[in-house]
Amino acid sequence: MARKRKRNNRALLATAALAGFCLPVQAAIIGTCTIMVGASGTMTANPAIGILGSKQAGGSSASATIVASSLACSVLNLLDCYSVSAPAPAAFSSAPSGGGTNVTFASVFRLDGSGVDNNGSVPQRVINGTHPMQVDLTATKSSGIFPAGNYQGTVTVRCE
Repeated sequence: MARKRKRNNRALLATAALAGFCLPVQAAIIGTCTIMVGASGTMTANPAIGILGSKQAGGSSASATIVASSLACSVLNLLDCYSVSAPAPAAFSSAPSGGGTNVTFASVFRLDGSGVDNNGSVPQRVINGTHPMQVDLTATKSSGIFPAGNYQGTVTVRCE
């Protein structure tokens, strides 16, 4: 019996030592994804005043910078450690009376200077590093026109 206990103690000691080595690896998986908001965009109306958008003539994209950093991504050379998205809002943040009725919203974004529009609701994977981002928002009125006034739409950029 004494011999069995001795073997069990060695196995227990080996298991405890192995568990101790695993703890730092778990901490290395945690990373950061920082979003730095840049310039606000400008939405302008189309000639029929049924669309407001930052891609319309005279409009401009909003900008942000994504900085992704994860030790696990660097060490394991993974390409999909973080995903970025910029879903369209459900409504204007502010609008004149009647301006927010019968309106649908769509957003797109571009990463790293690419000319490719990504659907704002579809996450795009990013690797470690700095990624410039441009965001566009379009509001379309299904009936009537947008009344005169100031409109504000807020797109939330996510890095998960």
